[in-house]
Amino acid sequence: MTQKSEAIKGNITTEMESVAKKENISVDKLVKLVAEGKVVIPKNINGKTEACGIGKGLKTKINANIGSSSKIDDIELEINKAKLAVEYGADAIMDLSTGSDLKTFRRKIMDAVDVPIGTVPIYEAGVATLSKSKEIIEMDEEEIFKTIEEQAKEGVDFMTLHCGITHDLVDKIEKSKRMMGVVSRGGTFLASWILHNQRENPLYENYDYILELAYEHDITLSLGDGLRPGCLADASDIAQIQELVTLGTLVKRAQDANVQVMVEGPGHMPLNQIKANMEIQKTICNGAPFYVLGPLVTDLAPGYDHITGAIGGAIAAASGADFLCYVTPAEHLSLPNLEDVKEGVIASKIAAEAADVANGLESSWAREKEMAIARKEFDWEKQFKLAFDQSKPRKYRDKCELDDDEMCAMCGEYCAVKIAKGDF
Repeated sequence: MTQKSEAIKGNITTEMESVAKKENISVDKLVKLVAEGKVVIPKNINGKTEACGIGKGLKTKINANIGSSSKIDDIELEINKAKLAVEYGADAIMDLSTGSDLKTFRRKIMDAVDVPIGTVPIYEAGVATLSKSKEIIEMDEEEIFKTIEEQAKEGVDFMTLHCGITHDLVDKIEKSKRMMGVVSRGGTFLASWILHNQRENPLYENYDYILELAYEHDITLSLGDGLRPGCLADASDIAQIQELVTLGTLVKRAQDANVQVMVEGPGHMPLNQIKANMEIQKTICNGAPFYVLGPLVTDLAPGYDHITGAIGGAIAAASGADFLCYVTPAEHLSLPNLEDVKEGVIASKIAAEAADVANGLESSWAREKEMAIARKEFDWEKQFKLAFDQSKPRKYRDKCELDDDEMCAMCGEYCAVKIAKGDF
């Protein structure tokens, strides 16, 4: 049973009722969208997470990546990151760990938060391969599928699987003039494996088996963009688009099998290409929800990539993207700390809100109007409460040390709102 199979039968699940209530939409409308594959509700039947809807007509959702590495393996730090991300509005958490004792780590993360949990199983399969003193290119196919199955049984809600990297496409990439080549970690694992073994991608070749596992546990497949552009110069190239075309066929197979599925997207991309990319994805992938990293709209802002990602994310979500993966100031540089996580989530929340307002979402417009009224009435507490980050604006306000609540230190007695109060 999956949310999709139940929706096709016209059955309203408790998860659908919960999502409809949160989104303030008709549950019958939601059921129709889930049945059509235009909305997914990542909720493994073995998990305990709260239901969250992603897709057409719903609020733009935010994912926060956390996870250990072989260099920094601090479980408590990553748990605190997950909690902080959720506190500031992340709708989902992806555990991208490549450190030690991954199963224990994942279980602690799942116990710490109640939002949907995503993973990239090929990472764990890669770690297991290296622990046997073997190279990634020597990865055993059985290890990959064993990992997927084990994570499914543990309760992982959605999985990034790079099923669209085919042998043919890898051969073309090898001969292409891409500036950055393959920048996806999971994509590189598989592309290198394919080249070394001169065999087809096992995730593509055994896709029917993946669909069986996904259906059994109601895993939402997040079809990874292993060939996403890693710099502006590679955006919208043949490799990216050809992989997307392949993913479109895999989306259709998943939807026909009543498996929930979404598609991952770029990456680094100039502003003028974002809208067209969103429209192409929605067309090729039969309206499946689109999950984007950024897009980052310039390559020249290391340390500020949460801003470049938010700019691209706002345009993407206003043009059809449904799920934004946050980008932190540490992107391309290091493992993010707690402050980086907070800034990354807030930047993405700003992008999502901007897009939802542009798309006419009633709940977003209601909040915007509340803020306008609070500002007009100099209701500082209400403004802080409505803000994505309540502590930062409060600190700025406290720095003013003003006796008069009806002004700030910028305009003082020349405040336009105060002067015109009661006249307009």
